[in-house]
Amino acid sequence: MTRMIFVNLPVANLAASRRFYEALGFTNNPLFSDDTAACMVWSESINVMLLTHAKWRTFTTRPIAPSTSSEVMLAVSCDSREAVDAMNAAAAANGGTADINPMQDLGFMYNRNVADPDGHIWEAVWMNPTAISAGEHKAPAE
Repeated sequence: MTRMIFVNLPVANLAASRRFYEALGFTNNPLFSDDTAACMVWSESINVMLLTHAKWRTFTTRPIAPSTSSEVMLAVSCDSREAVDAMNAAAAANGGTADINPMQDLGFMYNRNVADPDGHIWEAVWMNPTAISAGEHKAPAE
């Protein structure tokens, strides 16, 4: 069986968050969605569970972090630099914040960070597989 990851995120407005993630390219899995949760699929093995604050509190009594704090940065791979830029633009156009951190372009790797409407940070990253297999991604020796 393929291992999967389900990232659980508390959200203030489930409908707005679902629209945001759909704009980034996630699809909704209705089998695991209702009026308190939405299962958003990135790939066959990566799912994001958007949970209303009330639903979140059924899993933990720990406080929900404010949108101005960072608890984790989640990175997802993209097929091209253009896909990274498209994800960044979609975030800005759909209630998120584009370029929440400075863009990084290392030649073999390109990434931009976005924040969803609740402040959860996502890193859209593209890596050049040719450069990686050729060893160009390694830091120069000092």
